[in-house]
Amino acid sequence: MDDWTRICALQDIPVLGSRRVQRAVGIDVALFRNAEDEVFALLDRCPHKGGPLSQGIVFGKSVACPLHNWTIGLNDGSAREPDEGCTPSFHVKVDGGDVFLLQAELDTLALDLPAPVAGPKISIAVA
Repeated sequence: MDDWTRICALQDIPVLGSRRVQRAVGIDVALFRNAEDEVFALLDRCPHKGGPLSQGIVFGKSVACPLHNWTIGLNDGSAREPDEGCTPSFHVKVDGGDVFLLQAELDTLALDLPAPVAGPKISIAVA
């Protein structure tokens, strides 16, 4: 049996926008809503440099990563040509104006991926 978890109301996700879903472990999940009121869920991490997709611009069935403008398909998380790579996607359903995700996916999907680190790493020698 599929264990769907209510995340929010559809209206809580702005049209052509997103909301983040914090998980107990792992990188957040980004929920996206397009102009046709379709809802998609991806790991909130661009496959290129780890940019937060939830901060990108939604157009059609795609989102543009805010860091380097890669186009990521909302249906499958795949980068569009000429770019390559993929971010995990999550099953999502809308029922009665509410948005649901599969709890099993929230608990297990992509937990091994490292969280993106903002800015360059600086090593400091300690004497």
